[in-house]
Amino acid sequence: MKNTALITGASSGIGKELALIHAEKGGDLILIARDKKRLEEVKKEIENKYPVNVSIIDKDLSLPCAGKEVYFKVKEMGVEIDYLINNAGFGGIGKFYEREWDRDLAMINLNIVALTELTRMFLPDFVIRNKGKILNVSSTASLFPGPLQAVYFATKAYVTSFSNALAEELSHSNVTVTTLLPGATKTEFGKISGMDKTVMFQKTASARSVAQDGYNAMISGRLNIISGITFSQKILFFLVPFLPKRMILKQIRIMQEVAE
Repeated sequence: MKNTALITGASSGIGKELALIHAEKGGDLILIARDKKRLEEVKKEIENKYPVNVSIIDKDLSLPCAGKEVYFKVKEMGVEIDYLINNAGFGGIGKFYEREWDRDLAMINLNIVALTELTRMFLPDFVIRNKGKILNVSSTASLFPGPLQAVYFATKAYVTSFSNALAEELSHSNVTVTTLLPGATKTEFGKISGMDKTVMFQKTASARSVAQDGYNAMISGRLNIISGITFSQKILFFLVPFLPKRMILKQIRIMQEVAE
């Protein structure tokens, strides 16, 4: 396989668009997601359009040691990964003390543990070769605490912090770590998390545009790329350091309350 990208959460949304973009560039793919049927559909779509090889691994990355199992599966396939794209993740709205703990635990396992484990497994190979790129999909949610999505915002804060730290650790090498921070994006995330009924998701960016921004930033070796935010949100991000924390928390909670 040539110029191979491994992409998690690749059956839809930003992950699928990242796969299509990479295939357009002539790169081969290993796609990871839980839904084997949808992965097979994406594989067929891509291989019908582009002269590339697509392999799929159906795996629930929220389960213990799933990242390690993916790594050894790739090794068995004899494939060398050039780009690791950790895109898989999900959110969920509601007061922390009222939400199902098992659901939030799965969120932590997927958004944090699986991403960290996959990075830890593949990164030494990149360092040995002194070559490779990592794209970790975080969120603009990582920039604030998130009342009514306390766990999701916290997991994404971890992703951004972890990724930026790795980027500095690797600054002496040709291995890069880029963090994509999307705003509200038109994917299944909104419906699954319940965010599609909130003010925050009244205006959404296309998954394609966000994926393109992330892919381009990864190729360039940028540290962070924010994508898919409105002009008013840009102003808010600029003002945040100067505003009282209580005011920020209240505003974020209001934006995430489900409209009646």
